[in-house]
Amino acid sequence: MISEAAGFGLRLENYSPLTHHFDEMVGADGAPRSHWARVVNFLSSLNREGLAHRWDEGRRVIQQNGITYNVYGDPLSVDRPWPLDPIPLILDPAEWASIEAAIIQRATLLNAILKDLYGPQRLLYDRQLPAELVLAHPSYLRQCHGVMQPGGSFLHLYAADLARSPDGKWWVIADRAQAPSGTGYALENRMVSNRTMPDLLSRSNVRPLEEFFQTLMRTLLEIAPSHRENPRVVLLTPGPYNETYFEHALLARRLGISLVEGGDLVVRDRRVFLKTLGGLLPVDVILRRQDDSFCDPLELRADSLLGVPGLLQAIRDGHVAVANMLGSGVAETAALSAFLPGLCKHLLSEELKMPSVATWWCGQDVPKQYVLDHPGGLVIKPALRARREPPVFIDKLSDADRRQFLAKLKSRPQEYVAQEQVALGTTPVWNSHGLLPRHFVLRVHAVATRGTYAVLPGGLTRFSASKDSLVVSVQSGGGSKDAWVLSKGPVPPMPPPQPRSLVTDINRATFDLPSRVADNLFWMGRYAERVDFGIRLVRGGLVRVARESRTNQDLSAICDVLQGLGYLEDPEARLEVSILAKELDTLVTDPERRGGLLWTLNKMHRLGWLLRDRISADTWLVLSRLTQKFVEPLPGDPFRRSAAIDLLDRSILRLSAFSGYVMEAMTRGAGWAFLDIGRRLERAVQVLEMLRFGLALGVEDNEADRLEALLEVSDSIITYRSRYMSSMQPELVVDLLLLDEANPRSVAFQLARLQEHIERLPGAADLRTRPEYKTGLEAMSKVRLVELDHLMGLDRRGRRTRLQVLLRSVANNLQQLSEQLNRAYLIHALPIRQATQG
Repeated sequence: MISEAAGFGLRLENYSPLTHHFDEMVGADGAPRSHWARVVNFLSSLNREGLAHRWDEGRRVIQQNGITYNVYGDPLSVDRPWPLDPIPLILDPAEWASIEAAIIQRATLLNAILKDLYGPQRLLYDRQLPAELVLAHPSYLRQCHGVMQPGGSFLHLYAADLARSPDGKWWVIADRAQAPSGTGYALENRMVSNRTMPDLLSRSNVRPLEEFFQTLMRTLLEIAPSHRENPRVVLLTPGPYNETYFEHALLARRLGISLVEGGDLVVRDRRVFLKTLGGLLPVDVILRRQDDSFCDPLELRADSLLGVPGLLQAIRDGHVAVANMLGSGVAETAALSAFLPGLCKHLLSEELKMPSVATWWCGQDVPKQYVLDHPGGLVIKPALRARREPPVFIDKLSDADRRQFLAKLKSRPQEYVAQEQVALGTTPVWNSHGLLPRHFVLRVHAVATRGTYAVLPGGLTRFSASKDSLVVSVQSGGGSKDAWVLSKGPVPPMPPPQPRSLVTDINRATFDLPSRVADNLFWMGRYAERVDFGIRLVRGGLVRVARESRTNQDLSAICDVLQGLGYLEDPEARLEVSILAKELDTLVTDPERRGGLLWTLNKMHRLGWLLRDRISADTWLVLSRLTQKFVEPLPGDPFRRSAAIDLLDRSILRLSAFSGYVMEAMTRGAGWAFLDIGRRLERAVQVLEMLRFGLALGVEDNEADRLEALLEVSDSIITYRSRYMSSMQPELVVDLLLLDEANPRSVAFQLARLQEHIERLPGAADLRTRPEYKTGLEAMSKVRLVELDHLMGLDRRGRRTRLQVLLRSVANNLQQLSEQLNRAYLIHALPIRQATQG
């Protein structure tokens, strides 16, 4: 590891590479390798605090950008921050050239194998590949035999996991041909490097990554079967619980395509359509990020809830292209590696440029016997199972377990493949103790382009959790790092992206939005207003507790509303200030307090995360910072209450910034409409409930303090005072908060905006036939037609019963309106309102 000497630069002499493993930074003589010289000098110029400061910035960027990965079965959290190491992996330009050539050759070879297996099958007839290995494999989809896509390519995206052997040679230890992940994370790794070490990156002549993504988008457009001037491309994801969902959203946003789930697509007349609020829109290309067997429950896995029934038939008929083609997962079987050298000579008339790790498929007599006779140093994997199962490390088994396992292998040899256990190379990883060696694997990506493949200059580097572990996985406690491919000279400027074919018809469609996305936006708007109102209400309580106004009507009003809306769990909170203070503190800080501020804010943040491909980077940044500040611990007494009030003050400013981005940066389409519908509906509900619990249930002798508290919570006190110089009067407060359409905080204002949105939604031409229109009109009419004097009259018990009845009635209308909008537009499992297709 690296230690710090006398508080100055980091030194290399205490970094200890592992014996019998190739180290990327340090050669056998203990000196830094030549292509690492600039990085080593840079590290030497920093003290430990300098690097720590830079990496604090890196962690902040990771958190703000929401760079996460998911962990299946994790009871604590669905997504975790991406574990990135600040020290990059450095790759020599000459060495990278050989890697690039080998990856292009391997992708070309695997694509040729797939074309044959799903076409003439000459490799099986000529015994170049054992038929029992291919046809018995669950990932070989017989339904796809004979299906060809435009250009004849099966493998549009390919990735190989590479490892160093002790002699420094690169080996392929796994092929990824199903839906290879990692390109999005590699892009984010580079972005973090740009923020944390821009000076080192700019001086190191590191090749950029952007051109790869331009090539990917061009490839997707070129395989569109319809040859339309502006084909529609979508990215098919299994959903937010997939381990790499963040990357799916990132790629969709980066490529400018729609992120869809299986339920967002439908097949009609053997064509694939995207279900949107405005009707069905044709889909030309699907970039899939889920396993092929889940893509069509009609012909493949009948138990799949992730796929699109009829998709395979649409592919057969040439109406849609899928990248990668369904069935490509069979190329991932480890047993195929044993046959690649011979297949490369047979199909490409070339020697395999980069070997696979030594592999023996036990379904053949000679390899089987070798494995049984020499099991030491081998890893045994399933050969005929689509699910990845944990490998068996023979050397880690006891003698009895070894004999038992080898007996099982001998009884069913065709189900197993053996591979040599690779002594993975190491790379330096930084932590608080300095630099430590960790085992790593480099995933290199390639994309098909015009008869060949283009390779991403770099890739996704993953390292192990400890020096004793050879398991290289982020989910197993390891991490990731940026991979820098150096150029021999200054990096030339990247060529500008090639424009798509000229679009002659201007498209200003506003309802090409999937119902699932509209639903998320609708609830994001509702949660935003719920958080805003809750913050104002709790802040009002904290301010009054701080000035010990227990007997004042303003605190009583706050408590009535808090209790009425279900914020208070302890019924004694209204009677005892100390109990109320604890309740308010819990509402601010406890993420498990259902309905609390942090709980609701986490719901809003989660929806924002699901909408990463739909909201701007600035909007996400505001939302991320809002959540980040809430999870930071508050100080202890005596400053805790003051810090909580300051947090709420700043949070209101951030919510105002969020609203500003929504109003000024979102196109006035269906997405903005449903987000604003959610906001208007929730704001109206909150004000109605505030008036009901804070004013309508009873009449106090002195209501001035109570009325002022309600105006403060609803952010209308300045408006009231500017209009009325007199003391607080309940009739005037109700008029301002309920009936005044000029007040953007009033119920009437929200109802008017809701009705405007409803009138613009797609649907029947006659508004009078739409239930949501009728309900919205009924609510607005109740508010517009009511007489204030009559409304504020007291009954025999001195209560404002007519006000209470009106508030309840309008609230019921809004609940009904929400359900009607949900049934009509937001439940995409129901038949969609069909739009005429051009």
